[in-house]
Amino acid sequence: MRGAPAVFFACVFAFQTLLAQPAGAQTAAGQKPIRAEIDFRPIKQQPVQVPATQIEVIDFFWYGCPYCNSLQPILERWISNKPADITVRRIPAILRDNWAPHARVFYTLEALGEVERLHQRAYYSYHVEELAMSRPEAMSDWAARNGIARERWDAAYNSAAVQRKVEEAAKLTQAYSINGTPSLVVDGRYLTSGNMTETLEGLIPILDGLIFRIRATR
Repeated sequence: MRGAPAVFFACVFAFQTLLAQPAGAQTAAGQKPIRAEIDFRPIKQQPVQVPATQIEVIDFFWYGCPYCNSLQPILERWISNKPADITVRRIPAILRDNWAPHARVFYTLEALGEVERLHQRAYYSYHVEELAMSRPEAMSDWAARNGIARERWDAAYNSAAVQRKVEEAAKLTQAYSINGTPSLVVDGRYLTSGNMTETLEGLIPILDGLIFRIRATR
């Protein structure tokens, strides 16, 4: 894989495989029960940005993470079919200083209203086209190739509002106890991550189980 070995460690301890997990009794829809400290872990309750009738799911990601890249199509399929009471929020994790430019790219897309159109494209450009995402001029060129005027991109990219978002993302990464990507947080209190499943697809039943758990307590 392109880049230093640090990519694998930073991208987590996040995708080590858990083996020989015991089977459990059945729960809703024939799903095995999810297990604290195995399939997920509680974190200190964080504020949510949804009404009490909604359940918030946060996708903590890093564009440079190969596992996040592989998870995205799976997660997007889930999002396209999610129940009406689920709200999905994306936060770019910043575990190292060199992750901050990737967060800036995401928040620039957000400021321009282009996340839905270009979020997955950003992953593809980095992992397949070897986009130098940390270079402002490379991102300005990328934006132009993808239908965004350079002037609009550069203005948002260099704005104080985007800078504040990047700084906030670094704080949120710590507040939510994120130690690797991909990580999913449900209702501001339960976290599951790539190192808690045998496959990336395995994150989805855990996510569904956490949502079922939240509903059952309300």
